[in-house]
Amino acid sequence: MPLSANNPDRTSWLHVGKNSDFPIQNIPFGVFLTRDDIITIGTRIGDTAIDLGALHQLGYFEGIPLTDDIFLQDTLNDFIADGRKTWRLVRNRIAEIFDAENDTLKNNIPHKETILFRLDEIEMQLPIQVGDYTDFYASKEHATNVGTMFRDPDNALMPNWVHMPVGYHGRSSSIIPSGIPVHRPQGQTLPPDADAPVFGPSKLVDFELEMAFITTDANDLGEPIPIEEAEEYIFGLVLFNDWSARDIQKWEYVPLGPFLGKSFASSMSPWIVTLDALEPFRTESPKQNPKPLEYLRSKGKKSFDINLEVAIQPKGAKETIVSKSNFKYMYWNMAQQLAHHTVNGCPVNSGDVMGSGTISGPTPDSYGSMLELSWKGTKPLTMKDGTERKFINDYDSVIMRGHCENDGTRIGFGTVKTQLLPIFNPKKKK
Repeated sequence: MPLSANNPDRTSWLHVGKNSDFPIQNIPFGVFLTRDDIITIGTRIGDTAIDLGALHQLGYFEGIPLTDDIFLQDTLNDFIADGRKTWRLVRNRIAEIFDAENDTLKNNIPHKETILFRLDEIEMQLPIQVGDYTDFYASKEHATNVGTMFRDPDNALMPNWVHMPVGYHGRSSSIIPSGIPVHRPQGQTLPPDADAPVFGPSKLVDFELEMAFITTDANDLGEPIPIEEAEEYIFGLVLFNDWSARDIQKWEYVPLGPFLGKSFASSMSPWIVTLDALEPFRTESPKQNPKPLEYLRSKGKKSFDINLEVAIQPKGAKETIVSKSNFKYMYWNMAQQLAHHTVNGCPVNSGDVMGSGTISGPTPDSYGSMLELSWKGTKPLTMKDGTERKFINDYDSVIMRGHCENDGTRIGFGTVKTQLLPIFNPKKKK
């Protein structure tokens, strides 16, 4: 099926700014609350949100096999479960409806008043019901940096790292959309030179620059997904800030890995950009040595050239960009991650979230965490207001952005912005 929605020459009758992340070639999917307090599934072109539930009810998806309520839900899970053929049909139709040459909806004022919203008239929601969450550890630069800090440069990577995409099964209950603040976590830590742990607030709260892919229903229990089919079951990607409490994590992670140091929050951007929209931005993956085992050998361009940046904004101050990186640096690609995840027969469901792991590039300004950027706190970063940061302070906001660009076409993800608040302080009952 042709990807007519990706036509780079197409323009929309809706206004799209020159540097917008959301031209008509993007057509991401999300969930929002309307001005009438109705939750609906929608998309976005420029700075206009589009109510797909209303668009469907008014007959604009005629001829596409969709249930009546497919867009009248508070999550995208059922739509994602319909599979890639349906996603493509819907994206192509939306592109047709909002094409500059199509006057059908453009000239129907009552319909436009029902379907279209300004961004200040909506409130974005978490777009999916997250059943399961997996976090990988797939950036060679990041894994090497962390291994160098906590072990030694000669043994930075564990022996298994270059043979498989290392990951762990996390929690889903604390995955939140952009804009929801996070409280500084508390837990056990082992102070330097101490023999026993203490309890208290984490002193080393960190961000992790990640992307995450969202899966559809893919396989039955016991059935692996072959690597050549893996991308058929990936709906799209989001920006993902996988918050970390480094001091809690350091004390607890042996022998079973991350727990409280990671489970307090992960923030995701609210618009899911489809794999189809990212098709023009495919690029080669880093060369893998040694050659992976047969089930992990992928063909063709499986990485994507996505420019990423992270900024820290102290309360009441201007933001400071602290990292510029790129998704293409990932050693293990998404197809390899999904093939490995399921090779033991683990079933994958609609709305599962797969975090890439921290994305770090080859230079110090492309590192994807404060742990690396400040090199474990030994090289503080200076903010525009003159203050210094080794890790994230209370009331700081962490802002992540991402976009692709070539031949004049820009496809972006918007932002994921989260403020860190002090530890939770329950109000006393009177």
